[in-house]
Amino acid sequence: MYCKNNLVSTDNPVKTRSALEALTAVLSDALRALAADGHAEEANRLAGRAYAALRREHPDQARRLNALMHQLTRISQTTKEQTVPTTDPQLDVRTEPPARRHELIFDTYDKLAPGEGFVLVNDHDPKPLYYQLAAEHPDQFSWDYLEEGPEAWRVRIGRPA
Repeated sequence: MYCKNNLVSTDNPVKTRSALEALTAVLSDALRALAADGHAEEANRLAGRAYAALRREHPDQARRLNALMHQLTRISQTTKEQTVPTTDPQLDVRTEPPARRHELIFDTYDKLAPGEGFVLVNDHDPKPLYYQLAAEHPDQFSWDYLEEGPEAWRVRIGRPA
């Protein structure tokens, strides 16, 4: 495959990577503009789909989109405290390096049997993760905030029965 501006070429992996980096940058700019125009929810949904498409084969670009989603989430973030007791196991990722958190969360979700869930404990609103799960597992998970900051966020993530 050849592109007129010579960015995409299946014969040259360096040029293909450069094209992917350029496309990720353009997408990020467009999603920031969409969010700034009052459409942060839609921007996050699109970023979640892009993250899901890139996560396994292009983790560096997926990490860039993950960082963008955290920025977009702050645009419309609201803070309220609420605590609901649960007996589900907890996955506290606050001490994990940011690059490892989503991997742990996805692995935990993948191991859930139908009807099971876990409580994610994080140091910020994990809303970007919601969009990523929605892109990879549409209508196959539940998401219930149990506590919404400012110190910790607790979200019950489940696999429907």
